Amino acid sequence: MSSSAAPVQPPPPRPVRFGILGCADIARKISRAMRMLPPGAATVAAVGSRSEDKARRFVAEIGFPAARVHGSYESLLGDPDVEAVYLPLPTSLHVPWATAVAARGKHLLLEKPTALCAAELDAILGACDASGIQFMDTTMWIHNPRTAKMREIVSDKDAFGDIRVINSMCGFRASEEFLKNDIRVKPDLDALGVLGDVGWYCIRSILWAVDYEMPETVIAHRHPVKNQAGVLLACGATLYWADGKTANFNCSFLTNLAFDVTLYGTNGTLHVTDLVIPYEENSAEFSVASKSNFIKPTIGWDPLPRKHVVTTDLPQEALMVQEFTRLVQNIRDAGGRPEGKWPAITQKTQLVLDAVKASIDKGSEPIEVAS
Repeated sequence: MSSSAAPVQPPPPRPVRFGILGCADIARKISRAMRMLPPGAATVAAVGSRSEDKARRFVAEIGFPAARVHGSYESLLGDPDVEAVYLPLPTSLHVPWATAVAARGKHLLLEKPTALCAAELDAILGACDASGIQFMDTTMWIHNPRTAKMREIVSDKDAFGDIRVINSMCGFRASEEFLKNDIRVKPDLDALGVLGDVGWYCIRSILWAVDYEMPETVIAHRHPVKNQAGVLLACGATLYWADGKTANFNCSFLTNLAFDVTLYGTNGTLHVTDLVIPYEENSAEFSVASKSNFIKPTIGWDPLPRKHVVTTDLPQEALMVQEFTRLVQNIRDAGGRPEGKWPAITQKTQLVLDAVKASIDKGSEPIEVAS
C-alpha cells in the first residue's frame, strides 16, 4: 500500500526588519501602518534617536515592544538586524543620513521632500544604486487603489480623451505655533517650506496625470508669501508643455484644508477633493464627467458627472509599506533587482520642484525644466 507525500509548503515570508531613524510624528503613522500589515510583511526592529530616552518612549508608544533602542543614528545604522530604514529626518539632513543608509546596504524609505535640490537627490540615488538597494519616497496617495482606478479612467481615450489642463491645490491652515516653530518653516531644517511640503504633492499629482511626461517650462506665480526668515508659506506656478498642455498649482500653509486636483481632457473631466489624505481610511471617491453637453435650451447638463467610490482593506500608507516590503523581499529572497520606477518618478518630481524654486528666486522668470 503506497501513500503520496504531502506537498511541501514553502516557508512563510520573513518580515522586513525596519529601523526608524528619528522619532518624528509622521513615524508614528508609518509604524501604525506596519502593524496593520499581515504577518510576514514588516516589523520595527529598532528605533534610533539622538536621545535614548526619546527613542525608548517612542518604542513604548508604537506597539513594537521588542524593538531595540539606539541613542544615536550611527548606532542604528550599525545594527546588523536592521535591513531597511525609514528616514523621516528634516530635509537638510537627508543627504548625509540617506547616503549613510545606502553605504550600509540597507534599503531606504525616505520622507518627502527627498532633498533640497536635484543635485542632492542625485547623490542619494547614486548611493542607493551603487549599493543595489531599493529606494522609495513616501508619497502615499500613489499607492491608494483609487489612484489606479483614476488612471484607468484617464487612459480611456474615448471617454476622457487627451488631458489639456490640470489644476492642483494643496494647503492647510497652519496654527500660529506651526508658523513659528515647525521644522517646515525653519530655513536650516526644511528650507523649501510649503513648496517642499504640500507643493510636492501638487507637482507629483500633475506629473502623475500626464504619465510623468516632463513639462518644458515653468513660471512661478508672482508675490509668493514668505516668513521673516525667507521660507515659503504660500506659492504656486504654471507648467507648460510643447503640445499646449498646461498645469496650474497652488500650495499654502494659509488656507483651509484642501487637496483638490482637477483634470480636464478633450472628452472628460475628473475631480478629486481629498487626494493626499482621503476623507476616510477605507474608501475614497472622485467624480468624472464624460462627453458633457447642455440640455437644450441650455437648461442643464447631460450626462451628469458620475461619482466613483473605491474601497480598500488597508489605508494608503500601509499599502505603501506593503509594496516597499514586497520589493525588498524580492531582492533579499529571490535575487531580484531594485525597482527603478520609484527613484525615477522621485527624480522627476524634484526636477520640476527645482525649476519652480528657481523661478520664484528669479522673480517669476520662465525656467526650462532640466531633462
